[in-house]
Amino acid sequence: MKQRLTRRRLNRATLTRQLLTGRAELSAEAVLEQVGGAQAQDPEPPYIGLWNRIDGFRKDNLATLLEVRAVVRATLHRGTQHLVTAEDYLWLRPTLEPMLRVRRKGAFGRLTAGVDPEELAAAARSELSGRTMTRPELGRALAGRWPGRDPVALASSAQMLLPVVHPPPAGLWGRRGPVPFALAEDWLGRALTAEADPARLVLRHLAAFGPATVGDVQAWSGTTRLREVVDGLRPRLREFGGEDGEELLDLPDAPLPEEDLPVPVRFLALLDDVVLGHADRARLMTAERRRHLVVEPAVLVDGFVRGLWSLAREADGRAVLTVRLFSPLTSREREETAGEGAALLRFAVPEADRHDIRFTSVE
Repeated sequence: MKQRLTRRRLNRATLTRQLLTGRAELSAEAVLEQVGGAQAQDPEPPYIGLWNRIDGFRKDNLATLLEVRAVVRATLHRGTQHLVTAEDYLWLRPTLEPMLRVRRKGAFGRLTAGVDPEELAAAARSELSGRTMTRPELGRALAGRWPGRDPVALASSAQMLLPVVHPPPAGLWGRRGPVPFALAEDWLGRALTAEADPARLVLRHLAAFGPATVGDVQAWSGTTRLREVVDGLRPRLREFGGEDGEELLDLPDAPLPEEDLPVPVRFLALLDDVVLGHADRARLMTAERRRHLVVEPAVLVDGFVRGLWSLAREADGRAVLTVRLFSPLTSREREETAGEGAALLRFAVPEADRHDIRFTSVE
């Protein structure tokens, strides 16, 4: 009979593997590898995510890795921007290629109807070979070959058809502007893995987010039809049952702490993959709270989503952290949340004249 795991124990297992039960003395590169990359739609969230996980993390720790090409920003999981190590990118991009092509067609197929994807990819490769271009520059160049087509759709299609990375200043804290494009092979000076490796993808998810279902792996990566891959891995995996009877798979030597493991308050980064890494997110939040996390970052108290947070600069130079709670906190929880919030303010806006924290409720 399979061992049954409670949601609370799944919570502790995932948070331990995501390095959210205590800050680690690891490099940013090692942490990005351990947690499976970082959501990077905007520049700042990966820095917040790493600050949550690394003891003494500084913003220049990640900026340096981007500049020396040890970490790259690119379109990967679920067709969204992620930061991953250069080593992981070399096998991840070919593995996610089929999914990215499907998502390109869904997002830009109508605007690029009649444009052969392979011709578009070849044209974009020719434009980018040996140089870096911004998205608008690439779009204009491609529109010269396909007059009348939307330049943004052409460049964005190329972004999903080709192994393209976005070099600095993209990905640097506080930097905005046109996104630079470079061919991954040019930027990294290495060829990508020749073949997809979906088995490695499954194992990486379990190491970072497990125990998990097949659906969880698919939700995190954006890929589909992984059941056969998982079945081939079964001799190497442990099997558990969940509270609702679901089958959960895991690595045999992965940490599986008891459900009474203490977990500190954490102000998660916007769209942190720990809240997106499962099809069923009940191990972290209720279904009602899930809908809020698309636009606002979460506050974890005792390992579960208890609120949302936002940061604003006032006209008088103050930085204000607003914590919106789904349910009241105990006095001890409120004190711990305020302490962690103050630490976040010191990290994110050390230059502010004053730091304030406000508690309110989610309406």
